[in-house]
Amino acid sequence: MPSEPMPPADGPATADRPDVAGRAPTDLLERPHPGTGDGGPPPDRGPVRRGWWVLRPLVIYALSRTIALGTLAVSGIVTHRSIAQQVDRWDGVWFLRAAIHGWPAQLPMHDGHVAGSTIAFFPLFPLTIRWMSQLTGLSPLTSGMLISELSGLTAMIGVWLLVRRYADQSSADRATLLVALFPGSFVLSLVYSEGLAITFLAFGLLALMRRHWLVAGVLGLLATATTPVALAFEVSCLWCAYRAIADDRQWRSLVAPVLTPLGFGAYQAWLWWHTGNPAAWRVTERGGWQSYPSLLYPVHILVVFLRDPIATTETGDILFVGTVVTVVAAVLAVRSRMPMPALLYGLSAAALGLVSAPIGMRPRFIFLAFPLVVALGTEVKGRAYVALVSLSGVLMVVALAYSVNSFRVFP
Repeated sequence: MPSEPMPPADGPATADRPDVAGRAPTDLLERPHPGTGDGGPPPDRGPVRRGWWVLRPLVIYALSRTIALGTLAVSGIVTHRSIAQQVDRWDGVWFLRAAIHGWPAQLPMHDGHVAGSTIAFFPLFPLTIRWMSQLTGLSPLTSGMLISELSGLTAMIGVWLLVRRYADQSSADRATLLVALFPGSFVLSLVYSEGLAITFLAFGLLALMRRHWLVAGVLGLLATATTPVALAFEVSCLWCAYRAIADDRQWRSLVAPVLTPLGFGAYQAWLWWHTGNPAAWRVTERGGWQSYPSLLYPVHILVVFLRDPIATTETGDILFVGTVVTVVAAVLAVRSRMPMPALLYGLSAAALGLVSAPIGMRPRFIFLAFPLVVALGTEVKGRAYVALVSLSGVLMVVALAYSVNSFRVFP
């Protein structure tokens, strides 16, 4: 993790690569802002005190987790359950099972169909829980809670640095605050892998922008060993490699797109060897959770809701609103000055969520497509931003309270 904000340029301009802003003309960072044309420097990012910048995302994250902790405390008073008893829910149960018991050597069956098992859950997060538990003597549950909370902090630091790379400090603060209070961020207070994944992805995007190809590739590999959604990062790696080769003949840029999918591929290969089934993960997803890819699923969500908005289920309402929010955020992201690597990852991650039935764009899957949330934070300003972040914080509290007290809606 860098000890100070990354500078706004990849290096000084040279005689054969002149640029008024001190950047390479083919810089991977910048996109023309609507209405500015191809010329003109990016907005003034201003100086940042070395070392002290980290307090900003730290304070923002501490605020969001204080709200989340307060929510769990109030919920515990009502339900007479401790915080540990509340956070051990949903996917967190499966992550803990994987950390404690590992992955089955045979696909569990139920009524002639493949049943749900830890095979559906990628290995890096549960293995980290296991290693931390063995190293510290803490219980797997406590270790999982600590990893989720701490990786949430590193994720917010990564998001802040990412936005600060191309925008001013105020924009970085607004974007990070919205991400930290986004409804999907409730998972950072449960035993979930999103904090770890966003940490790898945010710093991976920064590495791509700085053309640190090996670092980006390793971070991409770690991300795809954490969640399959991170495969969207491969799109950013391929685009950056194409630009680097086409513009500067930097063939070493291929390291990033070669390494990134290896986390996903290694897990699939290990499952094949471990279970004897080359499609172990896919059939477990389909059999245990009825999860499958469908290009028509977003259309289905919209049609079902619009046909009879009053009769829809809670899940249908959440997916409809999530789809609309995703589309609006995607439009704002495209219209913003967000660097192309971040934009491509955000759009690709959202696309994966949109076509994943019956998952869809639930809050935590929009959260994984965090550059779209960043776009909302940087493009919405003034009173509209205050209303947006306030509503987002309220919905985060509702999502957290509902998730730890009900099994009606899969979060």
